[in-house]
Amino acid sequence: MYSKDDLSVLDFEIELDDPLDRIAPLETEITAPRPDPDEMLALLSSQRAQDRMTGARAFCEIEDSRAIPHLIRLLNDECALVRVSVVYALGRNTSPDALDPLLLRYNEDWNGYVRKGIVWALGNHRDRRVIPTLVDAMRKDISAVRLWAASALAQLATLGYEATIVAIPPLIEGLRRDGVAAVRSNCAWAVGELCRELPSNVIYATAVDALIEAFAEDEDLSVREDAKTAMLKLGDTRGLQVIEELELEGWGL
Repeated sequence: MYSKDDLSVLDFEIELDDPLDRIAPLETEITAPRPDPDEMLALLSSQRAQDRMTGARAFCEIEDSRAIPHLIRLLNDECALVRVSVVYALGRNTSPDALDPLLLRYNEDWNGYVRKGIVWALGNHRDRRVIPTLVDAMRKDISAVRLWAASALAQLATLGYEATIVAIPPLIEGLRRDGVAAVRSNCAWAVGELCRELPSNVIYATAVDALIEAFAEDEDLSVREDAKTAMLKLGDTRGLQVIEELELEGWGL
């Protein structure tokens, strides 16, 4: 299991950017042809970490089921930058076979960039088996991982009502209590997305209450704006009324 103190690669509460941003780009121009899948497959078995990383990064852009077994194997690569590229590639090349290895890697990996990529990949898989891990990440992991866990939880709306009602409570908790504004903003967006799939019941009302509270009380302007946008998209009568009343009073100006 990772330690919250193991942040030599991911700086605490600061590094909220894409884990691939710090890796040098592939030596191809935007207008150049996509990498050849056969050549990239060969690189996945190279003895050189740079080759393995290049191969894995290629499959962040292209889909090829032949890569999946190799990518699953590379989840245990000794090089963290290889593992980062691999988890993103498995988010593009989704497979039921990759789910259990990804979940295991999340629980064992000390590297925040890797865990951040994993929660993105898990969200793309849209499988009920990912719910406990995403909820745990939302509540306990470092800020950069919590940020993406919120986005991943929003994708569970496609799994139906039961998955949605499990995803909403940790997002409300994050919206109300998370110490990082960017995470609270993502929670507001995610709550709004999930509420669009809910009937007008107690869970829906509680979620709207949380959005109203964020809009009226959060100290950060971006969080208030995201909560407002979520309510506008929902078209909830109560939320719209609060927005109108507060804005008439000059709230946020």
